[in-house]
Amino acid sequence: MRTFGKLTQVSATVVAGALCLALAGCADESSSDGAGGRREAVKGDTVKIMVGGLDKVVYLPAVLTQRLGYFQDEGVTVKLLSEPAGVQATTALVSGDVQGVVGFYDHTLDLQAKGKRVQSVVQLARTPGEVEIVSTKAAAHVTSPRDFKGRKLGVTGLGSSTDFLTKYLAVKNGVKVSEITPVAVGAGRTFVSALQRGSIDGGMTTEPTVAQVLAQGLGKVLVDMRTPEGSRAALGGLYPASSLYMNTSWVQSHKETVQKLANAMVRTLKWMAAHTPREIADKMPADYAKGGKDLYVRAIESTLPMFTEDGVMPADGPRTVHTVLKSFDPGLKNASVDLEQTYTTEFVRKAG
Repeated sequence: MRTFGKLTQVSATVVAGALCLALAGCADESSSDGAGGRREAVKGDTVKIMVGGLDKVVYLPAVLTQRLGYFQDEGVTVKLLSEPAGVQATTALVSGDVQGVVGFYDHTLDLQAKGKRVQSVVQLARTPGEVEIVSTKAAAHVTSPRDFKGRKLGVTGLGSSTDFLTKYLAVKNGVKVSEITPVAVGAGRTFVSALQRGSIDGGMTTEPTVAQVLAQGLGKVLVDMRTPEGSRAALGGLYPASSLYMNTSWVQSHKETVQKLANAMVRTLKWMAAHTPREIADKMPADYAKGGKDLYVRAIESTLPMFTEDGVMPADGPRTVHTVLKSFDPGLKNASVDLEQTYTTEFVRKAG
């Protein structure tokens, strides 16, 4: 579902983000109905939303809302675009290429520290949904994050939320950030390939990649943050992650459109709570089940506990995120962050 370098470093990926928006090769789920067919785009508002990986289960509500036709019901045309890592999605938002991002909430804090006002308007998840995997080759020597020293650890991208959380797990367990080597390996096929080649000793990823790794015997679960219990154990509390976040100025000047988006996504969260993992999988694009339908259903089932049912930010969530991030990032440790400005419940309260 993420930009702790300087904004000048982030700008280096703007070209990739802009190119992705222009190319037909970017995944696009706009105007699709629940059966996978095409609908005519509705007249009215049009919003571009970048997702940090459309096929990741942690971001499933975005595509599912489209597939259920709920955006169309609200009279808003949503174009979903995909980037492999949240840091690139954030770059697209900052550069003005898209109006929203479905990605991790923690970016809103990082960006505020850099002078950018961004806020979560729909909080899709209360936990990261992330899993730290250790390769079977390294499992005998890496039994907890205390053993991260000197290890190459896979993340979706440098400056992504998987990068943030990996650094936190290291620091929390007595390992300095300088003593680990984050390696950008993406997710899905590229993550699996990195484990197979031995180019990483482990890494942080989400479903359905986790299920694929376990099914192939390539790795074992080291830290599981898919459930509230797992989040509290690893991070000290609920860690709100997947969200729809937008530039605050755009939210304030487009309240009617934001309300439509919130209505649609909260409706999806309620639909998910009332349906089985298989019924959810049946609504998703068939090619998302790369490891087979049954494996994909299990991936959804293991991830469902992370999602909220109403889109509301958990009361203690922002404080936990702030505590985690400032533990390893001097930019946030020494910055004054107004957590109240990093999210709003105005729209989801009305949607509920």
